[in-house]
Amino acid sequence: MEKAPTSEALLRARLGPARLLLEADDIDVGALNSTLAMLEGAEITHLIETTPAAQRMEIWTRINDKLAAQVLNDIPELIAADLVKKTPDGRLDRIGSSMDIEQMSEALDLFPNNIQEGLITKLSAGERKQFKVAIAYNEGSVGRVMHSDMLVSPEGTTVNDALENIRKRSSFPEQTDQLFVTDTQGALIGVVHMNDLLVATPDTPVTELMDKDPPRLRARETLEDASALFERDELVCAPVINREGKLVGRMAVKEVVDALREASEENAFFREGLRSDEDLFGRIWESARRRWLWLSLNLLTAFVASRVIGIFENTIQAMVVLATLMPIVASIAGNTGNQTVALVIRGLAMGGITPSNLVYLAGKELSIALINGLLWGGVMGGALVAIYHDIGLGVVMMSAITLNLGVAALAGVIVPLSMDAMGRDPALGSSVVLTFITDCMGFFIFLGLGAALLIP
Repeated sequence: MEKAPTSEALLRARLGPARLLLEADDIDVGALNSTLAMLEGAEITHLIETTPAAQRMEIWTRINDKLAAQVLNDIPELIAADLVKKTPDGRLDRIGSSMDIEQMSEALDLFPNNIQEGLITKLSAGERKQFKVAIAYNEGSVGRVMHSDMLVSPEGTTVNDALENIRKRSSFPEQTDQLFVTDTQGALIGVVHMNDLLVATPDTPVTELMDKDPPRLRARETLEDASALFERDELVCAPVINREGKLVGRMAVKEVVDALREASEENAFFREGLRSDEDLFGRIWESARRRWLWLSLNLLTAFVASRVIGIFENTIQAMVVLATLMPIVASIAGNTGNQTVALVIRGLAMGGITPSNLVYLAGKELSIALINGLLWGGVMGGALVAIYHDIGLGVVMMSAITLNLGVAALAGVIVPLSMDAMGRDPALGSSVVLTFITDCMGFFIFLGLGAALLIP
């Protein structure tokens, strides 16, 4: 039986004709316009993102303003900023005018100041108030991505009243399974789950059905806090309140999933010295320049590690085999340390690490590292005895691996906790610091033991 095409294969097939037209020496403008008109917003976004920078304007200038507004919200910021920079003010004004409030709050910073001011002026009083609420919160906060579209009912209504109000709406909010109940001041007093609302008798007051202490988010909380709440309580959506307890919005699971995906991508890229919005098809010089910081940092740490080796230059000359073996001690410790770092970062994200359990966590990771060090250090030491017929060399290897694994475990706990305490993201840099520690300490321990025990 022939396999059904995957979503990736279908996407390639949909975008294939546009790619062929863009790659032609003489672009058929009419054919390109009609081809792009058949694509949806997400497909246009993917096409621009995966097209060399020199060809992107051919796509950007041919899509309508509403579609362009969607692209600016979905595409990586580096690419969006480059597109805006090359777009005339008149079209930027039209694109901004076609955005809804949530899109505008996300993308407005991309526009020049004069365009921003004009767009805000065009908003109605209600829209301006909604916009001010959206931008009042920092990037990465719940308030910045929350929805204003939600089902709300005052405390004095019945089930029939609530359902009638829902029927009068032009649309039903996506990813909504709760009706939020507020008092006369607009403060959240509870939620009614939609399945309870639908099966209740019409004259039942909504306050009799509501959960009076539902999971809720504060607008200034981070998206990491929201992710932890959604995962713990398996939520589809949650009410968002301000400092006074008033209902200001709704958080949906889609935003949580997007935040987790972006955080995961950002961490993975940052560990390699890249930005999460790195432009794969961007300009060579700009991409090279963005990598200088990490290259310089890696050169610095490598230089320090080389100086540690230089201290034992005479030891290495006396016993050359040590030079071939010392990378083993550093690499295995780096692996252990990164495992601990990953666990600690997850614990921090989930709010599971507290002063009361910190000592146990450090002791546990140290114990695991020492057990593994004795076990696998012993295996490696035994292998060296068999190869070089030198018991002392085997003892040095086993001891160095065990000690450096212990160092790696402690560093794996201390480094991310220290970065978190300093207000820095522990996922963005812990790996570099850890590698520096395990390399330097691995070389120092191994060569130091070798100098003390093996060299007369």
